[in-house]
Amino acid sequence: MGGFPGAAADPEAADYAVVGAPLDVSATFRPGARFGPERVRRFARPFDDYDHRTDRRLPDLLTDAGDVDPWDDAAGYLEFLAGRLADHHEAGRLPLVVGGEHTVTVAGLRAADPDVYVCLDAHLDLHDEYAGNEFSHATVTRHALEVADEAVLLGARTGSEAEWDRASAADVTVVAPEDVADWTPDFDGDAYLSVDIDAADPAFAPGTGTPEPFGLDPREMRDVVRAVAPSAVGFDVVEVTDRDDGQAASLAAKLLREFVFAHADG
Repeated sequence: MGGFPGAAADPEAADYAVVGAPLDVSATFRPGARFGPERVRRFARPFDDYDHRTDRRLPDLLTDAGDVDPWDDAAGYLEFLAGRLADHHEAGRLPLVVGGEHTVTVAGLRAADPDVYVCLDAHLDLHDEYAGNEFSHATVTRHALEVADEAVLLGARTGSEAEWDRASAADVTVVAPEDVADWTPDFDGDAYLSVDIDAADPAFAPGTGTPEPFGLDPREMRDVVRAVAPSAVGFDVVEVTDRDDGQAASLAAKLLREFVFAHADG
């Protein structure tokens, strides 16, 4: 498996590190998120290293730290992954986690300790447990609120009645897909930005575990990434599977690059 294209910076001097986290144990519809890190790297190959908007080059900024291989104990894996990510933070590198199922975000949050959790997602993910699993991918926002003071969910369009009730609390903001284009960050403190690729309408990213129609278009997601990146202390892109011809992986790879350039320029 090759590294993320353009991730040629000296690991000791890089400002950002790609970290693959191919956890795939709690899929409730279509598994395959374990293939996400490899596919995101593969479908980034056609992209140029240079970003004209920011006048920056990826090889000056980014290294690829490889994958942190999972096992079937999600809780143990998340603890171990959080430690590996914390090592990057301590070394002055911002880790860019490539999932894997959305559960890996819990490790990213623990390592970054942000004030605000900002997430592009089709789902609320506010279950206390799902199918008897407290570390299901459908519980991520609840876990996020154990670390962050508030959660901002952009593009969410489905959830259980209990989840919508929880989302009405003061520490959760839900921005419907039709309102995301007009959204601008309005929070204090550091943010952790999580991109669940199913925030995109499945017409743009069919390769995901739980596709949900009436979603976002790629430019709306790009604009959110650019807006949040300057205040971010952590980032991930998750839920890319092998169930398409590379559309989801290509979008994920491009959004990761947009985060790097916007964060470096912020």
